[in-house]
Amino acid sequence: MSAASTLLSAVPNSPSSGIKTMARLGFAAIGVVYLLMGVLALLAVTGLGDGARADKKEAMKHLQDLPAGNVLLGLIAFGLLGYIIWRFTQAIRDTESKGHDAKGIIRRLSYAGSGLFYSGLALYAGRLALYSRADKGGNTSQSLTAKVLGWPGGDWLIIVVGLVVIGIAIYQVYRAYSGKFQKDVNASRLPASQQNIVYRTGQVGFTARGVVMGIIGYFLVQAGQQSRAGAVGDTGEAFDFLAAMGPAVLGTVAAGLVAYGIHMLVQAKYPVLRGI
Repeated sequence: MSAASTLLSAVPNSPSSGIKTMARLGFAAIGVVYLLMGVLALLAVTGLGDGARADKKEAMKHLQDLPAGNVLLGLIAFGLLGYIIWRFTQAIRDTESKGHDAKGIIRRLSYAGSGLFYSGLALYAGRLALYSRADKGGNTSQSLTAKVLGWPGGDWLIIVVGLVVIGIAIYQVYRAYSGKFQKDVNASRLPASQQNIVYRTGQVGFTARGVVMGIIGYFLVQAGQQSRAGAVGDTGEAFDFLAAMGPAVLGTVAAGLVAYGIHMLVQAKYPVLRGI
């Protein structure tokens, strides 16, 4: 087979196969980001982090410092774009068969919301890749919260958003211990011993992610109750909150995020993509 034929065979030959490829790239990109976040937090526990904060943007900056860092950032940005496309595909085409009733619509909107959540990070990674810098706009979450607090009833809206985030965090932990996360990974292609490792890694990872999201939701509730945008915090502030509880707590959650990153990389290799 010629080199040209080999290249052509690797190119998706249908919209569905293209979406599947983008989804897998998205899972891999998220896996790398969470893996780096967890490693940064573990370095902070050991005192080797040089003051680096364990959040998504800090992870992007560390990628930039690697050889061919801008290329890696470009791949991460492209991968995150793939994840966004996949999430909107789930929402629009109802790939999970959630239906058109109120509950189904809410679930489908949550898929789109998940995609939007990563759009800012995709833009940030893209800017770093292209310009070796990103706009210094301060804390975007705090700026947005300050605007919402200025609306009539804005404080209550922020509280509701915080409670929703806490609800999602609880659902992450529920997914971990109910085993529901397994349906997204085709672990049958792995030996039995490795299947158990993947399962346990997923449990630990989803639990840690739920803990971090729960803290971020708590920050939002506090911001609404105090009508103070400065109370809002992102992943970095969540890790600061955990660090105040002691290095053992921070180290445990950090290791959990490493586990989540590894699980997402496994999902990228062995995904279950329904409805396309």
